[in-house]
Amino acid sequence: MLRRLALTAVVSLAALATAVPASTASGPVSSGSVSSGPVPSAVPTTGPFAAARPSLGPLPLPVPPLPGFLDGGAGKGTGEANEVLTRLTVSVENTGVAGADGTFELECGPTGGSHPRGQAACDRLAEAGATRAGRQELFRPTPEGTMCTMIHGGDATARIVGTWEGRAVDTTASRRDGCEIARWNSLVPVLPDVR
Repeated sequence: MLRRLALTAVVSLAALATAVPASTASGPVSSGSVSSGPVPSAVPTTGPFAAARPSLGPLPLPVPPLPGFLDGGAGKGTGEANEVLTRLTVSVENTGVAGADGTFELECGPTGGSHPRGQAACDRLAEAGATRAGRQELFRPTPEGTMCTMIHGGDATARIVGTWEGRAVDTTASRRDGCEIARWNSLVPVLPDVR
């Protein structure tokens, strides 16, 4: 959006400058009008910018790509073209679900690693990363003193370590009470669904 706004402003100024050349801006006034002097020109006729005449067409320099936070995450900033911004190691124990326990690697952008539901896990992380609340809350542990229901959801535990969207992650999850069960469920399919 910012890039579009800047390009629109540049093109508009260039079109204005070529539409009102300096020779016609200070020329004679139509008959019947009173002239109080030359009409100011949109193009400078003296000073350091007098020689610079904008023209319609491509910009003289390519516009560099915007960082992800300015273009909604659609572009890549410089140096990020081949980097994987999400690389997590997920270790899961005591789930009671066949094939769910173990240590799995997860890479997103492009999807890779040994995670059994890699694409679905990357999609979940991207969904959470699309909102500010999701970026702040996804891996945050339950704050001390939080009132949680005393529902035991099982003995499953997990640890997630690595980087997510370029930010360091080191968190644990369990199913020891209602808050931790809700937190675990918000991380499915990064963590296995053991409901």
